[in-house]
Amino acid sequence: MSLTSIPDPRHFLRSLFQAAFDAANPDLCVPSNLPPPPKGRTLVVGAGKAAASMALALERHWPGELSGLVVTRYGHGAPCSRIEVVEAAHPVPDEAGQRAAQRILQSVQGLTGDDLVIALISGGGSALLSAPAEGLTLADKQAVNRALLASGAAIHEMNCVRKHLSSMKGGRLAQACYPARVFTLVISDVPGDDPAVVASGPTVADNTTREEALAIIRRYGIEVPAAVTAWLARPESETPKAGDARLARCETRVISTARASLMAAAEVARAHGVTPLVLGDMIEGESRDAAKVLGGIAKACALGGTPLAPPCVLLSGGETTVTLGQIRADRKPRGGRNSEFLLALAIALDGMPGIHAVAGDTDGIDGSEDNAGALVTDDTLARARAAGIDACDMLEAHDAYGFFLGIDDLIVTGPTLTNVNDFRAIYIEPPQR
Repeated sequence: MSLTSIPDPRHFLRSLFQAAFDAANPDLCVPSNLPPPPKGRTLVVGAGKAAASMALALERHWPGELSGLVVTRYGHGAPCSRIEVVEAAHPVPDEAGQRAAQRILQSVQGLTGDDLVIALISGGGSALLSAPAEGLTLADKQAVNRALLASGAAIHEMNCVRKHLSSMKGGRLAQACYPARVFTLVISDVPGDDPAVVASGPTVADNTTREEALAIIRRYGIEVPAAVTAWLARPESETPKAGDARLARCETRVISTARASLMAAAEVARAHGVTPLVLGDMIEGESRDAAKVLGGIAKACALGGTPLAPPCVLLSGGETTVTLGQIRADRKPRGGRNSEFLLALAIALDGMPGIHAVAGDTDGIDGSEDNAGALVTDDTLARARAAGIDACDMLEAHDAYGFFLGIDDLIVTGPTLTNVNDFRAIYIEPPQR
């Protein structure tokens, strides 16, 4: 074996994944980005999978008076003492999220120009800040969210619709804070790191329109309640745009990104003598299609030394999607986009020696199950066949969770209390000698 081979590819891949979400730890990125205290009150609001851990980091480093409320996903709380933490449902909103959103809106009423609102925003906040627009109900929003999640729509398309059905998203929370200063810290989970997209941009001007929201609903054939169509037909459903005077005192900082996490993983790879190739943090599309493309690049590295000669690792981020087709009534889809990516990758590689991979969601939850992601090794398919598991059948049923559970290759971290979207690493070993 070459002296530059990694003795334990599984451990190596896990160390890359660990580096990715360590780089997005709020304890590292929040303190250095805080504004100076105001003359008046400091009120903290926020939403997202990292909102509670961001609030805890803020509490530890804020020099003065502090109060507020943030909402995070169930199981993603943190032991704050001055900022209240409420847990609610994600990705489909529930009544706990709706009540928290209403309380946040109430808390920012009556602020003055001397007051400061610190908004802590991270991925997942769109579903967690559930404050239906005028004339809509929580049930209306739940129905639209479920349909969007199953449609295959990209995250920016889903958020365009969500913004126009909310009394908080798309800059409306910032409007409600006026005339106070609004300082927003963002941990980005979206390709491109546009703060107007993260959690549907509750404190950022929106450049999408209600006409676009209607077009997205039509494009994916989504059946929506009549109240939704009626609301989007009204001019009042339009979100605030750049130049709105009520947003003039808003400042936004993106403090952690998928790219930074990929760079951190790349440094770990170099320290192990493995050359990294960062393919970018904006990879989208169907998970199984992305697997075929990235699998092809990995094969090219292994067989021809292009674009990199082994030992090397292909690193990428972004957010792929899983579109559910017709599934037999006796089959239950299980697993998120990362697990499905890996199952499709294993099939595409077909046991090719020396190629191993990890993929996972940096928030610690891939889809609706309990795993962050999973591992693929060059003997994945062989071990599955030995266990009586048909990889192609499991992919067709969208049961990647069951596949990797059956061969004990799930990665379970629990909530990481941060979120910079998906992380993928494909390690190509040097040739055996």
